[in-house]
Amino acid sequence: MTHPADSPADRLVLEAVGAALSALSPSARSGHAADARVAIAFSGGIDSSVLLDAAVRVAGPSRCIALHVHHGLSPHADHWLAHCEAFARERGIAFAAERVEVVCEAGVSVEAAAREARYRALDALCAQHGASTLWLAQHADDQAETVLLQLLRGAGLAGLAAMAHEYLPAGATVTRVRPLLRLLRAQLEQYAAGRGLKWVDDESNADTRYARNALRHDVLPTLSVHFPGFRDALARTAGHAASAQRLLDELARLDMQTVADDVSHALSRDALLALDDDRALNLLRFWMRSVGLPAPSTARLTDALRQLREAGEGHSLRVDHAGQALRSYRGQIYWEAGDSAEPADETAFVARAVSELAWQGETIWRLPQWRGTFVFAESAADDPDAVPVALLSTAPLTARSRSGGERMRSSAQGPGRTLKNLFQERGVPAWKRDVPLLFAGDTLLFVPLLGVNRAAWPTPDAAGADAGTGTPDAKARYVRIDWRDDLLIA
Repeated sequence: MTHPADSPADRLVLEAVGAALSALSPSARSGHAADARVAIAFSGGIDSSVLLDAAVRVAGPSRCIALHVHHGLSPHADHWLAHCEAFARERGIAFAAERVEVVCEAGVSVEAAAREARYRALDALCAQHGASTLWLAQHADDQAETVLLQLLRGAGLAGLAAMAHEYLPAGATVTRVRPLLRLLRAQLEQYAAGRGLKWVDDESNADTRYARNALRHDVLPTLSVHFPGFRDALARTAGHAASAQRLLDELARLDMQTVADDVSHALSRDALLALDDDRALNLLRFWMRSVGLPAPSTARLTDALRQLREAGEGHSLRVDHAGQALRSYRGQIYWEAGDSAEPADETAFVARAVSELAWQGETIWRLPQWRGTFVFAESAADDPDAVPVALLSTAPLTARSRSGGERMRSSAQGPGRTLKNLFQERGVPAWKRDVPLLFAGDTLLFVPLLGVNRAAWPTPDAAGADAGTGTPDAKARYVRIDWRDDLLIA
């Protein structure tokens, strides 16, 4: 009997895992590859069981952590969790699991929703446990299935490029790597048999009502008979598509330099429409990916461009995608949460938790949920964004989300006006209006991008003036308030 360590499948798997380990990114490039911790997405199935077993053998148990996501979609989910924990424990490696709730939005399949929830949980677990890279167990058969599915759906180059060996998707916290992508499912089965591995089987994998399962069970076996090299051919097709897509993305980046008013959010409507249709559609696809939106269908994207060319300025667009509506505002286009049938409303933001601070001279107040910081600095009384220290210390400060209808005075003698009107007057686009409002007690004190509310201290006493003369008190102290987004904090 051939010893497992001498079998071709064993050598191929260990070589693939060893190559992935030696090419760790970005840790390898920073000189810390030897200390990098590798996370393995571990479902308990045969593919991830092979990857985890081989990773422990090559990297050592101290450098590996198995991450399991409990979807709760199967009655066997608890059993799978227990199996995965035991499998990891037998090999002396760390194990962590996360339970997620799969919520399906309109038009989104259960598989897609579960996949999105799984990757969010895996990214969070990687951050919690200091993993520098996340390894996934997809293999050559998975790649072939993906390319065929994309072909049958009429996908573009991005879809045909299928699964990359190494990639960092938008919003992800660590690089994802697929060490086994060039190996066949049969080779993984041979490795598992030789190592005597035990794994779990997801009963849904046998349900041919799902397109991928239908291909796996009904189509690929026939292709293997008549076109035995189809997997390599499809992998080459994916490679060619990925190369072409990289060129299109580079073109989109060049276009973005002239079309984007704010790279992360908005495009200049006129600059976009100055491009021909093919180039404009390419830029729209790239832009949507960059802001974290899923890829739209060609029909939806073409209709969006048609509306942009035909519609006048204003809110007449009717383009909805993934819970977002395409909006046009003062020559810029952007995506806003909600439905395009409703009027654009800059207050339609997710309500964040209220934060409270008993101010005692702090110079910064970090608000993670807002991804920014309030900065308090000593200032003169004539600074337009300065407030009396007395206002900051006489009542707790709170940072709250906008609820609509809030009013403020931008000058001492001016009228009170709604924040919405002030934002519009100053040309602040809607997506930038999702800012924390700073209150002193129940009084609105400061609004990022608008400044301080002069109605907060209507009397001389409140401003630190002499009560008898109404003139400024030389001893009064003032503090300037600024709001800085995380990217602007040194």
